Amino acid sequence: MAQHSGSYTPGTGIERWLDERLPIIRFSKEHLMDFPTPRNINYWWTFGAILAFMLVVQIITGIILVMHYTPNVDLAFASIEHIRRDVNYGRVIQGAHAVGASMFFAAVYIHIFRGLYYGSYKAPREVIWMLGVILFILMMATAFMGYVLPWGQMSLWGATVITGIFSALPIIGEPIQTLLLGGFSVANPTLNRFFSLHYLIPFIIAAVVVLHIWALHVPGNNNPTGVEVKDSRDTLAFHPYFTMKDLYAIVVFMIPFAWFVFFAPDILGHPDNYIPGNPQVTPAHIVPEWYLLPFYTMLRAIDFNVLFIDSKLGGVIVMFGSLLILFALPWLDSSKVRSGTFRPLFKPFFWLFAVNFVALAYLGAQPAEGIYVMLAKICTFYYFAYFLIILPILGRIETPAPLPTSISESVLGESKSKA
Repeated sequence: MAQHSGSYTPGTGIERWLDERLPIIRFSKEHLMDFPTPRNINYWWTFGAILAFMLVVQIITGIILVMHYTPNVDLAFASIEHIRRDVNYGRVIQGAHAVGASMFFAAVYIHIFRGLYYGSYKAPREVIWMLGVILFILMMATAFMGYVLPWGQMSLWGATVITGIFSALPIIGEPIQTLLLGGFSVANPTLNRFFSLHYLIPFIIAAVVVLHIWALHVPGNNNPTGVEVKDSRDTLAFHPYFTMKDLYAIVVFMIPFAWFVFFAPDILGHPDNYIPGNPQVTPAHIVPEWYLLPFYTMLRAIDFNVLFIDSKLGGVIVMFGSLLILFALPWLDSSKVRSGTFRPLFKPFFWLFAVNFVALAYLGAQPAEGIYVMLAKICTFYYFAYFLIILPILGRIETPAPLPTSISESVLGESKSKA
Protein backbone atom coordinates (compact mmCIF):
# COMPACT_ATOMS: atom_id res chain seq x y z
CA MET A 1 0.00 0.00 0.00
CA ALA A 2 1.26 3.47 -0.86
CA GLN A 3 2.19 5.57 2.15
CA HIS A 4 1.39 9.29 2.16
CA SER A 5 2.36 11.93 4.65
CA GLY A 6 0.32 15.00 5.40
CA SER A 7 -2.75 16.13 7.29
CA TYR A 8 -5.34 14.66 4.92
CA THR A 9 -7.29 11.62 6.14
CA PRO A 10 -9.68 9.93 3.69
CA GLY A 11 -13.20 10.06 5.07
CA THR A 12 -14.94 7.35 3.03
CA GLY A 13 -14.07 4.01 1.51
CA ILE A 14 -14.11 5.49 -1.99
CA GLU A 15 -11.69 8.23 -0.91
CA ARG A 16 -9.36 5.67 0.66
CA TRP A 17 -9.49 3.51 -2.49
CA LEU A 18 -8.71 6.51 -4.71
CA ASP A 19 -6.03 7.86 -2.35
CA GLU A 20 -4.08 4.59 -2.64
CA ARG A 21 -4.12 4.79 -6.43
CA LEU A 22 -4.36 8.44 -7.43
CA PRO A 23 -4.10 10.83 -4.46
CA ILE A 24 -5.69 13.73 -6.28
CA ILE A 25 -8.00 14.64 -3.38
CA ARG A 26 -4.99 14.64 -1.02
CA PHE A 27 -3.10 16.86 -3.46
CA SER A 28 -6.03 19.32 -3.70
CA LYS A 29 -6.46 19.38 0.06
CA GLU A 30 -2.81 19.87 0.99
CA HIS A 31 -1.52 21.98 -1.91
CA LEU A 32 -4.59 24.00 -2.88
CA MET A 33 -7.20 24.20 -0.13
CA ASP A 34 -4.88 24.23 2.92
CA PHE A 35 -2.04 26.10 1.18
CA PRO A 36 -0.78 28.74 3.67
CA THR A 37 -1.40 32.18 2.17
CA PRO A 38 -0.26 35.52 3.62
CA ARG A 39 -3.21 36.94 5.50
CA ASN A 40 -2.69 40.49 4.24
CA ILE A 41 -2.87 39.99 0.46
CA ASN A 42 -5.41 42.37 -1.04
CA TYR A 43 -7.68 42.42 -4.07
CA TRP A 44 -4.80 43.16 -6.43
CA TRP A 45 -3.83 39.51 -5.88
CA THR A 46 -7.19 38.24 -7.16
CA PHE A 47 -6.23 38.93 -10.78
CA GLY A 48 -4.34 35.65 -10.89
CA ALA A 49 -7.62 33.78 -10.35
CA ILE A 50 -9.36 36.10 -12.81
CA LEU A 51 -6.75 35.24 -15.46
CA ALA A 52 -7.18 31.52 -14.84
CA PHE A 53 -10.94 31.96 -15.24
CA MET A 54 -10.51 33.96 -18.46
CA LEU A 55 -8.16 31.34 -19.91
CA VAL A 56 -10.86 28.70 -19.40
CA VAL A 57 -13.45 31.00 -21.02
CA GLN A 58 -11.21 31.61 -24.04
CA ILE A 59 -10.42 27.92 -24.53
CA ILE A 60 -14.07 26.79 -24.24
CA THR A 61 -15.46 29.51 -26.53
CA GLY A 62 -12.55 28.96 -28.94
CA ILE A 63 -13.26 25.23 -29.22
CA ILE A 64 -16.93 25.95 -30.01
CA LEU A 65 -16.02 28.60 -32.61
CA VAL A 66 -13.59 26.23 -34.35
CA MET A 67 -16.53 23.91 -35.05
CA HIS A 68 -18.04 26.57 -37.32
CA TYR A 69 -15.03 28.57 -38.59
CA THR A 70 -13.57 27.99 -42.07
CA PRO A 71 -9.84 28.82 -42.39
CA ASN A 72 -9.93 29.90 -46.02
CA VAL A 73 -9.35 33.41 -47.33
CA ASP A 74 -12.49 33.21 -49.47
CA LEU A 75 -14.72 31.89 -46.69
CA ALA A 76 -13.27 33.06 -43.34
CA PHE A 77 -15.06 36.41 -43.18
CA ALA A 78 -18.37 34.84 -44.21
CA SER A 79 -17.94 32.04 -41.65
CA ILE A 80 -17.60 34.63 -38.87
CA GLU A 81 -20.83 36.26 -40.03
CA HIS A 82 -22.44 32.82 -40.18
CA ILE A 83 -21.46 32.21 -36.56
CA ARG A 84 -22.84 35.59 -35.48
CA ARG A 85 -26.13 35.30 -37.37
CA ASP A 86 -27.02 31.61 -37.79
CA VAL A 87 -25.37 29.51 -35.08
CA ASN A 88 -27.38 29.04 -31.87
CA TYR A 89 -26.02 31.54 -29.33
CA GLY A 90 -23.23 32.24 -31.82
CA ARG A 91 -23.44 35.99 -31.29
CA VAL A 92 -22.82 35.56 -27.57
CA ILE A 93 -20.08 32.94 -27.98
CA GLN A 94 -18.20 34.93 -30.63
CA GLY A 95 -18.66 38.13 -28.63
CA ALA A 96 -17.40 36.46 -25.44
CA HIS A 97 -14.30 35.22 -27.26
CA ALA A 98 -13.54 38.56 -28.92
CA VAL A 99 -14.27 40.69 -25.85
CA GLY A 100 -12.58 38.06 -23.69
CA ALA A 101 -9.26 38.76 -25.39
CA SER A 102 -9.44 42.42 -24.35
CA MET A 103 -10.57 41.57 -20.82
CA PHE A 104 -7.81 38.97 -20.60
CA PHE A 105 -5.18 41.58 -21.43
CA ALA A 106 -6.73 44.19 -19.14
CA ALA A 107 -6.41 41.69 -16.28
CA VAL A 108 -2.88 40.64 -17.22
CA TYR A 109 -1.65 44.24 -17.36
CA ILE A 110 -3.05 44.88 -13.89
CA HIS A 111 -1.44 41.62 -12.72
CA ILE A 112 1.93 42.66 -14.18
CA PHE A 113 1.88 46.18 -12.76
CA ARG A 114 0.91 44.81 -9.35
CA GLY A 115 3.98 42.57 -9.54
CA LEU A 116 6.15 45.52 -10.56
CA TYR A 117 4.93 47.68 -7.67
CA TYR A 118 5.15 45.06 -4.95
CA GLY A 119 8.42 43.52 -6.16
CA SER A 120 7.00 40.08 -6.86
CA TYR A 121 9.90 39.43 -9.25
CA LYS A 122 12.56 39.55 -6.52
CA ALA A 123 14.30 36.53 -4.98
CA PRO A 124 13.21 33.83 -4.40
CA ARG A 125 10.45 34.36 -6.99
CA GLU A 126 12.52 34.99 -10.13
CA VAL A 127 11.32 31.80 -11.87
CA ILE A 128 7.69 32.68 -11.16
CA TRP A 129 8.24 36.06 -12.79
CA MET A 130 10.05 34.64 -15.84
CA LEU A 131 7.32 32.06 -16.40
CA GLY A 132 4.84 34.94 -16.21
CA VAL A 133 6.77 36.82 -18.92
CA ILE A 134 6.71 33.68 -21.10
CA LEU A 135 2.94 33.51 -20.59
CA PHE A 136 2.62 37.18 -21.58
CA ILE A 137 4.59 36.64 -24.81
CA LEU A 138 2.55 33.53 -25.67
CA MET A 139 -0.64 35.51 -25.03
CA MET A 140 0.50 38.27 -27.38
CA ALA A 141 1.32 35.77 -30.13
CA THR A 142 -2.01 33.99 -29.68
CA ALA A 143 -3.96 37.24 -29.68
CA PHE A 144 -2.27 38.53 -32.82
CA MET A 145 -2.93 35.29 -34.69
CA GLY A 146 -6.54 35.35 -33.52
CA TYR A 147 -6.88 38.92 -34.81
CA VAL A 148 -5.94 37.66 -38.29
CA LEU A 149 -8.58 34.92 -38.40
CA PRO A 150 -11.67 37.08 -39.23
CA TRP A 151 -9.81 38.12 -42.40
CA GLY A 152 -11.09 41.66 -42.36
CA GLN A 153 -9.10 44.59 -43.69
CA MET A 154 -7.13 45.10 -40.49
CA SER A 155 -6.55 41.35 -40.17
CA LEU A 156 -5.04 41.10 -43.64
CA TRP A 157 -2.88 44.21 -43.44
CA GLY A 158 -1.89 43.65 -39.82
CA ALA A 159 -0.56 40.24 -40.82
CA THR A 160 1.27 41.86 -43.74
CA VAL A 161 2.99 44.43 -41.51
CA ILE A 162 3.89 42.13 -38.60
CA THR A 163 5.22 39.29 -40.74
CA GLY A 164 7.12 41.90 -42.72
CA ILE A 165 9.14 43.01 -39.70
CA PHE A 166 10.93 39.64 -39.63
CA SER A 167 12.51 40.44 -42.99
CA ALA A 168 14.60 43.08 -41.17
CA LEU A 169 16.50 40.37 -39.27
CA PRO A 170 19.80 39.53 -40.96
CA ILE A 171 20.28 36.01 -42.38
CA ILE A 172 17.36 34.34 -40.55
CA GLY A 173 14.73 37.01 -41.27
CA GLU A 174 13.66 35.96 -44.76
CA PRO A 175 13.36 32.21 -43.92
CA ILE A 176 11.25 33.02 -40.84
CA GLN A 177 8.99 35.33 -42.83
CA THR A 178 8.55 32.74 -45.58
CA LEU A 179 7.79 30.06 -42.99
CA LEU A 180 5.11 32.23 -41.37
CA LEU A 181 3.57 33.23 -44.68
CA GLY A 182 3.74 29.78 -46.27
CA GLY A 183 4.89 31.57 -49.41
CA PHE A 184 5.94 35.05 -50.44
CA SER A 185 2.83 37.03 -49.50
CA VAL A 186 -0.09 36.92 -47.07
CA ALA A 187 -2.49 34.37 -48.54
CA ASN A 188 -4.39 31.17 -47.73
CA PRO A 189 -1.34 29.27 -46.37
CA THR A 190 -0.74 32.17 -43.96
CA LEU A 191 -4.30 31.98 -42.65
CA ASN A 192 -4.02 28.21 -42.18
CA ARG A 193 -0.76 28.55 -40.26
CA PHE A 194 -2.16 31.26 -38.00
CA PHE A 195 -5.35 29.29 -37.41
CA SER A 196 -3.40 26.17 -36.44
CA LEU A 197 -1.10 28.06 -34.07
CA HIS A 198 -3.95 30.10 -32.57
CA TYR A 199 -5.72 26.85 -31.69
CA LEU A 200 -2.57 25.15 -30.35
CA ILE A 201 -0.85 27.84 -28.26
CA PRO A 202 -3.63 28.26 -25.63
CA PHE A 203 -3.02 24.67 -24.54
CA ILE A 204 0.69 25.46 -24.24
CA ILE A 205 -0.32 28.51 -22.18
CA ALA A 206 -2.39 26.24 -19.91
CA ALA A 207 0.65 23.99 -19.40
CA VAL A 208 2.88 26.96 -18.55
CA VAL A 209 0.19 28.22 -16.13
CA VAL A 210 0.51 24.91 -14.27
CA LEU A 211 4.29 25.49 -14.04
CA HIS A 212 3.65 29.08 -12.95
CA ILE A 213 1.39 27.92 -10.10
CA TRP A 214 3.79 25.13 -9.19
CA ALA A 215 6.66 27.62 -8.97
CA LEU A 216 4.45 29.91 -6.87
CA HIS A 217 3.80 27.14 -4.35
CA VAL A 218 7.52 26.66 -3.65
CA PRO A 219 8.34 30.06 -2.02
CA GLY A 220 4.67 30.99 -1.51
CA ASN A 221 2.86 34.21 -2.30
CA ASN A 222 4.42 37.62 -2.02
CA ASN A 223 2.32 40.16 -0.09
CA PRO A 224 1.84 43.95 0.11
CA THR A 225 4.56 44.38 2.76
CA GLY A 226 7.09 42.21 0.94
CA VAL A 227 7.97 40.61 4.30
CA GLU A 228 8.37 36.84 4.23
CA VAL A 229 6.08 34.57 6.26
CA LYS A 230 7.61 33.87 9.69
CA ASP A 231 5.03 31.68 11.47
CA SER A 232 1.47 30.38 11.21
CA ARG A 233 0.06 33.66 12.55
CA ASP A 234 1.07 35.27 9.25
CA THR A 235 -1.05 32.97 7.10
CA LEU A 236 -4.54 31.64 6.51
CA ALA A 237 -5.66 28.57 4.56
CA PHE A 238 -6.30 29.36 0.90
CA HIS A 239 -9.79 27.83 1.22
CA PRO A 240 -12.25 29.19 2.18
CA TYR A 241 -10.72 32.60 2.91
CA PHE A 242 -9.10 33.39 -0.42
CA THR A 243 -11.24 31.20 -2.67
CA MET A 244 -14.25 33.26 -1.60
CA LYS A 245 -12.30 36.48 -2.10
CA ASP A 246 -11.23 35.38 -5.59
CA LEU A 247 -14.77 34.25 -6.44
CA TYR A 248 -16.15 37.64 -5.42
CA ALA A 249 -13.52 39.40 -7.56
CA ILE A 250 -14.38 37.17 -10.55
CA VAL A 251 -18.09 38.03 -10.21
CA VAL A 252 -17.28 41.75 -10.10
CA PHE A 253 -14.96 41.35 -13.11
CA MET A 254 -17.76 39.59 -14.98
CA ILE A 255 -20.01 42.65 -14.77
CA PRO A 256 -18.12 44.82 -17.32
CA PHE A 257 -17.27 41.66 -19.28
CA ALA A 258 -20.97 40.81 -19.62
CA TRP A 259 -21.84 44.42 -20.46
CA PHE A 260 -19.44 44.43 -23.40
CA VAL A 261 -20.58 41.00 -24.62
CA PHE A 262 -24.32 41.77 -24.52
CA PHE A 263 -24.45 45.50 -25.25
CA ALA A 264 -21.26 46.56 -27.07
CA PRO A 265 -19.43 43.49 -28.43
CA ASP A 266 -17.89 45.37 -31.35
CA ILE A 267 -16.85 48.56 -29.61
CA LEU A 268 -13.31 47.31 -28.89
CA GLY A 269 -12.67 46.24 -32.48
CA HIS A 270 -11.39 48.38 -35.35
CA PRO A 271 -14.12 49.45 -37.83
CA ASP A 272 -11.99 48.40 -40.82
CA ASN A 273 -11.98 44.82 -39.59
CA TYR A 274 -15.70 44.58 -40.32
CA ILE A 275 -14.85 44.96 -44.02
CA PRO A 276 -13.67 41.82 -45.91
CA GLY A 277 -9.90 41.77 -46.45
CA ASN A 278 -8.87 43.27 -49.77
CA PRO A 279 -5.20 43.14 -50.82
CA GLN A 280 -5.91 45.85 -53.43
CA VAL A 281 -6.95 48.47 -50.85
CA THR A 282 -4.58 49.58 -48.06
CA PRO A 283 -6.23 51.04 -44.90
CA ALA A 284 -5.31 54.62 -44.05
CA HIS A 285 -3.81 53.60 -40.69
CA ILE A 286 -2.83 50.02 -39.91
CA VAL A 287 -3.01 49.36 -36.17
CA PRO A 288 -3.19 46.22 -34.02
CA GLU A 289 -5.63 45.69 -31.16
CA TRP A 290 -5.31 48.10 -28.23
CA TYR A 291 -3.42 45.68 -26.00
CA LEU A 292 -0.52 45.45 -28.49
CA LEU A 293 -0.30 49.19 -29.15
CA PRO A 294 2.50 50.05 -26.64
CA PHE A 295 4.90 47.65 -28.36
CA TYR A 296 3.75 48.74 -31.82
CA THR A 297 4.57 52.32 -30.82
CA MET A 298 8.11 51.31 -29.85
CA LEU A 299 8.49 49.52 -33.19
CA ARG A 300 7.50 52.68 -35.08
CA ALA A 301 9.46 55.07 -32.85
CA ILE A 302 12.79 53.99 -34.32
CA ASP A 303 12.82 55.82 -37.66
CA PHE A 304 16.54 56.58 -37.74
CA ASN A 305 19.70 54.59 -38.47
CA VAL A 306 22.36 53.87 -35.85
CA LEU A 307 25.76 52.89 -37.27
CA PHE A 308 25.19 49.69 -39.30
CA ILE A 309 21.68 49.15 -37.88
CA ASP A 310 18.99 50.60 -40.15
CA SER A 311 15.72 51.96 -38.79
CA LYS A 312 13.68 48.86 -39.65
CA LEU A 313 16.04 46.49 -37.82
CA GLY A 314 16.36 48.99 -34.98
CA GLY A 315 12.60 49.04 -34.51
CA VAL A 316 12.47 45.25 -34.40
CA ILE A 317 15.30 45.13 -31.83
CA VAL A 318 13.56 47.70 -29.64
CA MET A 319 10.17 45.98 -29.84
CA PHE A 320 11.52 42.54 -28.93
CA GLY A 321 13.95 44.11 -26.45
CA SER A 322 11.03 45.71 -24.60
CA LEU A 323 9.78 42.19 -23.82
CA LEU A 324 13.12 40.46 -23.28
CA ILE A 325 14.22 43.10 -20.77
CA LEU A 326 11.48 41.87 -18.44
CA PHE A 327 13.40 38.60 -17.98
CA ALA A 328 16.34 40.54 -16.54
CA LEU A 329 14.23 42.68 -14.19
CA PRO A 330 14.92 40.63 -11.01
CA TRP A 331 18.61 41.48 -11.39
CA LEU A 332 18.20 45.06 -12.65
CA ASP A 333 16.31 46.22 -9.56
CA SER A 334 19.07 46.56 -6.95
CA SER A 335 16.83 47.43 -3.98
CA LYS A 336 16.69 44.94 -1.09
CA VAL A 337 13.13 46.08 -0.27
CA ARG A 338 10.38 44.38 -2.27
CA SER A 339 7.27 46.46 -1.77
CA GLY A 340 7.00 49.90 -3.33
CA THR A 341 4.92 50.93 -0.30
CA PHE A 342 8.15 51.45 1.66
CA ARG A 343 10.16 53.06 -1.18
CA PRO A 344 9.55 56.84 -1.30
CA LEU A 345 11.76 57.54 -4.34
CA PHE A 346 10.50 54.51 -6.25
CA LYS A 347 6.82 55.53 -6.16
CA PRO A 348 6.89 58.61 -8.45
CA PHE A 349 9.07 56.82 -11.01
CA PHE A 350 6.76 53.80 -10.98
CA TRP A 351 3.60 55.83 -11.49
CA LEU A 352 5.31 57.81 -14.22
CA PHE A 353 6.19 54.48 -15.84
CA ALA A 354 2.51 53.42 -15.65
CA VAL A 355 1.38 56.71 -17.24
CA ASN A 356 4.15 56.35 -19.84
CA PHE A 357 2.86 52.87 -20.77
CA VAL A 358 -0.67 54.22 -21.26
CA ALA A 359 0.79 57.02 -23.38
CA LEU A 360 2.58 54.45 -25.54
CA ALA A 361 -0.76 52.72 -26.12
CA TYR A 362 -2.40 56.01 -27.09
CA LEU A 363 0.43 56.96 -29.45
CA GLY A 364 0.25 53.58 -31.17
CA ALA A 365 -3.28 54.38 -32.32
CA GLN A 366 -2.22 57.74 -33.80
CA PRO A 367 -0.66 58.32 -37.24
CA ALA A 368 3.16 58.31 -37.28
CA GLU A 369 3.47 62.01 -38.02
CA GLY A 370 3.96 65.38 -36.34
CA ILE A 371 4.28 65.60 -32.57
CA TYR A 372 3.27 61.94 -32.17
CA VAL A 373 6.64 60.80 -33.53
CA MET A 374 8.63 62.82 -30.98
CA LEU A 375 6.38 61.76 -28.10
CA ALA A 376 6.77 58.12 -29.13
CA LYS A 377 10.56 58.48 -28.97
CA ILE A 378 10.41 60.09 -25.52
CA CYS A 379 8.06 57.42 -24.13
CA THR A 380 10.17 54.63 -25.62
CA PHE A 381 13.29 56.12 -24.03
CA TYR A 382 11.64 56.29 -20.60
CA TYR A 383 10.40 52.68 -20.91
CA PHE A 384 13.98 51.42 -21.24
CA ALA A 385 15.46 54.02 -18.88
CA TYR A 386 13.15 52.82 -16.12
CA PHE A 387 14.62 49.31 -16.25
CA LEU A 388 18.22 50.05 -17.24
CA ILE A 389 18.95 53.30 -15.38
CA ILE A 390 16.33 54.22 -12.78
CA LEU A 391 15.83 50.89 -10.97
CA PRO A 392 19.56 50.07 -10.69
CA ILE A 393 20.34 53.54 -9.31
CA LEU A 394 17.35 53.82 -6.96
CA GLY A 395 18.36 50.71 -5.07
CA ARG A 396 21.69 52.33 -4.21
CA ILE A 397 20.58 55.84 -3.26
CA GLU A 398 17.13 55.27 -1.78
CA THR A 399 16.46 55.08 1.96
CA PRO A 400 13.34 52.93 2.42
CA ALA A 401 10.81 53.42 5.21
CA PRO A 402 10.96 51.03 8.21
CA LEU A 403 9.43 47.62 7.48
CA PRO A 404 7.19 45.67 9.84
CA THR A 405 8.97 42.75 11.45
CA SER A 406 6.22 40.39 10.34
CA ILE A 407 2.96 40.23 8.40
CA SER A 408 1.08 39.89 11.68
CA GLU A 409 2.53 43.18 12.86
CA SER A 410 1.26 45.02 9.79
CA VAL A 411 -2.18 43.38 10.06
CA LEU A 412 -2.76 43.36 13.81
CA GLY A 413 -0.98 46.64 14.58
CA GLU A 414 1.65 45.29 16.93
CA SER A 415 4.71 47.34 17.87
CA LYS A 416 6.79 48.29 14.86
CA SER A 417 10.50 48.01 14.39
CA LYS A 418 12.94 48.06 11.51
CA ALA A 419 13.44 44.86 9.55
